[in-house]
Order: sequence, then structure tokens, then C-alpha cells
Amino acid sequence: MSTFFLGREPVFPHPSLADPDGLLAIGGDLSVTRLCSAYSKGIFPWYGPGSPILWWCPEPRLLLYPDQIHISKSLRRVLNSCRFSISADRAFERVIENCAVAPRQEGDGTWLVPEMIDAYIRLHESGMAHSFESWRNSSLVGGIYGVAVGKVFFGESMFYLEPDASKVALVHLIRFLGANNYRFMDCQQTTRHMLRFGACEVPRKKFLNELEMAVVEKGVKGKWQYSA
Repeated sequence: MSTFFLGREPVFPHPSLADPDGLLAIGGDLSVTRLCSAYSKGIFPWYGPGSPILWWCPEPRLLLYPDQIHISKSLRRVLNSCRFSISADRAFERVIENCAVAPRQEGDGTWLVPEMIDAYIRLHESGMAHSFESWRNSSLVGGIYGVAVGKVFFGESMFYLEPDASKVALVHLIRFLGANNYRFMDCQQTTRHMLRFGACEVPRKKFLNELEMAVVEKGVKGKWQYSA
């Protein structure tokens, strides 16, 4: 296996050619066209300051199926208390900016360098990237954002300023995905946090097979509408 260097065209080698760590390619750009092409093939960018753009497709892949979500008793009490109000696509830029400065659980997650923030804002403006937000009164206290292609949602990052705020946003996101017949949420990398929510590891080949069927289905277009 070898790492590929991308040219100007928004094309990628087959994800099965990624190295054992999941690194597939280097270079290219973060245009809407290239990002759309990447996500539709199960590939995502992840790199740090001063690094070239790195493209990944890990093995195995962590997926959360909407009908398999696990909600703990303590979190159910928080949900039933209506402590937080929930919205979708109301404050995308504020969510991603908060995610950029939030501590990363278990050292995983996306390095949100400025050009990546700009790229995901462009994806949001194009109708591909979405956020779910938790509010306490009029204050944004938690949220999650990601990318939707077909009937798949690729979870990118979340943050919280109050305990359980991001967890509640995640539960409402999964409920929204389930109500709209999305196949699964891709969690990208395995974390204890998402395993506790019922996410499961699947071989990359199985993930790519399921993805191929799901990305051609019609998802919810434009700005997502949700409130709770």
C-alpha cells in the first residue's frame, strides 16, 4: 500500500488502498466539489496546523444506526427534564467555532484549522453540512455538526459548555435521522464516548458497501428544520 498525492481534479483512489492507519491521500483542496466527492466515498480530511491536507478512510469504521442508539437512564432524565431546547442549523458557525476550541475526547476528532472551518461553512451554505444546537434560555451551550450525503450523516465534532448539552443534541440529531430514514451516522473513529451510545465497529468493506447504497438515496435538502 502507498499514499497517493492528489492533483487538481476532485478524484480519489479507492478507499481500500488506504494504509493500515487509514491514511489514503495527501494534497488537493477543500472545495465543496472535492469534499462532496470525498464524503460520498467514505473519505474525510483530518490534519493539523502546518500539515498538508490529509485524507483518511479508517479500518474499522464506527457507525451508529438510529434504531440502535443507547440512552442511559441518567441521560433520559435530562432529556425528560427539558433542561435544554434544541434546534437545527440555527447557529452552524458558532457550533463549529466552539468545536474548534473544545478539548478533544480521547485525543480523537478533527483538527479544525481555519481553512477547514471555512470549508465546512461553505458546505453548510451549500446545504451539505448541518448542526444541532442545545440552548439554555438564549445561550448556546452545546452542539454537534457534520456532513450529510444521501441518507448518511458523517458526524464531525461536538462541544458542550454545560454537562450533557452535547449529548442531548446528539440524541435529537439521531432521532431526526431515524425519522427521516437515514441509514446511519458515521462516527469515523472509535471512541468510548460513541460506543456508550451504541455505535459499533464494522469492517471497512461492509461500511463502503452500505455507504454505496445510502449515498444515492435522497436525503433532507436545504436547511434542516427542527425544534424541541
